[in-house]
Amino acid sequence: MIELKTLREQPDAVRASQRLRGADETLVDALLSADERRRGAVSRADELRAEQKTFSKQVGRAAGEERAALLVKAKELAAEVKAAEAAQTEADAELLAAHKRVPNLVSDGVPPGGEDDYVVLEHVGTPREFDFPVRDHLDIGELLGGIDMERGAKVSGARFYFLTGIGAQLQLALLNMGMQQAIETGFTAMITPSLVRPEIMEGTGFLGAHAPEVYRLREDDQYLVGTSEVALAGYHSDEILDLQEGPRRYAGWSSCYRREAGSYGKDTRGIIRVHQFDKIEMFSYCRPEDADAEHQRLLGWEKEMLAKIEVPYRVIDTAAGDLGASAARKFDCEAWVPSQGAYRELTSTSNCTTFQARRLNVRYRDEQGKPRIAATLNGTLATTRWLVAIMENHQLADGSVRVPQALRPYLGGREVLEPR
Repeated sequence: MIELKTLREQPDAVRASQRLRGADETLVDALLSADERRRGAVSRADELRAEQKTFSKQVGRAAGEERAALLVKAKELAAEVKAAEAAQTEADAELLAAHKRVPNLVSDGVPPGGEDDYVVLEHVGTPREFDFPVRDHLDIGELLGGIDMERGAKVSGARFYFLTGIGAQLQLALLNMGMQQAIETGFTAMITPSLVRPEIMEGTGFLGAHAPEVYRLREDDQYLVGTSEVALAGYHSDEILDLQEGPRRYAGWSSCYRREAGSYGKDTRGIIRVHQFDKIEMFSYCRPEDADAEHQRLLGWEKEMLAKIEVPYRVIDTAAGDLGASAARKFDCEAWVPSQGAYRELTSTSNCTTFQARRLNVRYRDEQGKPRIAATLNGTLATTRWLVAIMENHQLADGSVRVPQALRPYLGGREVLEPR
């Protein structure tokens, strides 16, 4: 949630953020009204409780007919206090609901617009020129005996798959390489739960506009995560962290689940857009004033991993309307996919400022020992989708795949993956 102090002091800035997102500005006015009503309800309840306390002392000193009359008045006052407290409870609920509907404030410099209005910040590497017909990743994966979409659909339905043999080994090699980099960089390795409670999913901001993407187990009142970001954000909920030594960083390895609602007809071939995949996600808790620098560090670690798989890619500054509720700024790294002649997202890193931590009550102590709301950030380090870029960019004419140098130690030294 955004800071109410910012809302009260700079409502026009919040409205401007909504405009950049292409979101509803009236939500800002609704939140302002709810905040005003809640403050009025709190003030009224406090005044009545103070009056009741003073009146109780008068009753204690009175006797006879005066005391009887005061007791009648005390009963009336108690009823007023009870009504005022009920009104405060209702105002609290209304404020919370209005507060949750307003997404994070967009950072300065974020491009306005929607999904196609990103700004390209950097190109790294040059797409390869092929002197033979380019195969897509599914054709290559099937030649290698590494991907089985047909049996995935038979067992689980559309957009499910098996990684088999060298396909499974390649994913494990990639994720192990990513986790090793994270550990060497100072991250704590984590294997995270795939199921979370509603308050944790909501706390990270995934139950707003993105709720249709989330798998829900209604009988158990739990959600399947679409990223370990969710579990890692909830890991320190209702805690006060020690950030004296700098950011607290975790690298979460998890299976991820997404319904892909609304994506009918998009990337139905292969493993680009599927319902289940594995991912290593970086997650950082830091002081708000350190968040921008931490965001650049996460992007740098993503670029370091992309260099290891030796694929051309570009970095984009995601437009405000494509940020998601929690992010104030997001950088994506998109790898070149030869069969499509296009760049496709492999990594995403978001600065969520204090938005998630305020919802989840994650704090730290400042230099004076006062609890403050922390900032949270996240960034992809490797996913199943990376296999697409590796296989397509490193394919050879006979259907084999050259293994990037950095990945070879994680595949027992293999230099080439050969057709089965």
